[in-house]
Amino acid sequence: MTASFVSTQRGAPDRAVLRGALQAWAFRVVLDPETGEHVNRKDAEEPPAEVRRALAWVSDNSLKVVDVAESDVVRAALRALSKTLVGKQAADNTVRRKRAVLSNAFRYAIERDLLAANPLDRIDWAPPETTDEVDFEFVPGPEQASELLAAVQAISARGRHLHAFFGCMYYAAMRPAEVAGLKRSNCKLPAQGCSELVLSKSRPEVGSGWTDDGKSYEERGLKRRARKATRPVPIPPVLVAMLRAHLDEHGTAPDGRLFRAVRGGRVRSTGYTEVWQAARIKALSAEEVETPLADVPYSLQHACVSLWIKAGVDPVEVARRAGHSPAVLWKFYAKLLRGHQDASNRMFDAALEARRDA
Repeated sequence: MTASFVSTQRGAPDRAVLRGALQAWAFRVVLDPETGEHVNRKDAEEPPAEVRRALAWVSDNSLKVVDVAESDVVRAALRALSKTLVGKQAADNTVRRKRAVLSNAFRYAIERDLLAANPLDRIDWAPPETTDEVDFEFVPGPEQASELLAAVQAISARGRHLHAFFGCMYYAAMRPAEVAGLKRSNCKLPAQGCSELVLSKSRPEVGSGWTDDGKSYEERGLKRRARKATRPVPIPPVLVAMLRAHLDEHGTAPDGRLFRAVRGGRVRSTGYTEVWQAARIKALSAEEVETPLADVPYSLQHACVSLWIKAGVDPVEVARRAGHSPAVLWKFYAKLLRGHQDASNRMFDAALEARRDA
């Protein structure tokens, strides 16, 4: 999309080279080893020759911000963000996300007095409608989830290490980044009585080139929570047993994390996704494997939230446990919640009838 804001295509470098030059050099911020300040990577290192040529071309032909607001230019940008790198129509959610990024860039230009108004507001173009509701046809039920978890454990030594990782997603509705940051100190696992996880951190995976220390993750607070906020989540005995077994067999990393890569780093999405896909093949029928049923590990969180709702847990409590706002819960689980609402209405009607009969 950025490459569409140029005055000409004459002499343009190869698209892949230009994209790499912008992402890896022009937009990449690094620490200058001499000054210790944050600078563009191209100003701290000497780019390869083809990158230098690409950056010089885009610098010579980039439009001024005031010209970017022209209708034809904005429409060209919208067409570009609607396509994939190979020219196919991009997914609806991708189009909406990229349009939001473009709008934010224009809003920043307004803040800096470079534009008077957001040019998107006067373009007769609307992003595609999308539905964020979970498709429950492809959310695993309790028996399927149990079989998938058993398959994970049976696949390999790596699968045994990740058995409780996926268990946290299914039995506590945790996000992968939250499980990756889970420490022994977050776990209350008494032999008897109430058990819970007190979540406080997440370790979302990001490109190492986008972090100050070169790590492939960032340590953050919980999603949609204040930086130091915690979220206690009650857990069932089955997950307590899984976590105890994991600690007995694998211990923890030096910093107390339960789950880690082979060399002690963060569990990477490529690693746990590979194990998950192998488990799908082992646990599901050939026909089911070809469908989106449990096609990503995140489906375990959907399965957990769905089970809580079906079990009659109050939606506000479900949202709290899952780390959602009630509005987000309704957005994704409206079908189930409408059924829950019908049951509540019947209970209310019955209470009224009992009062009239008294």
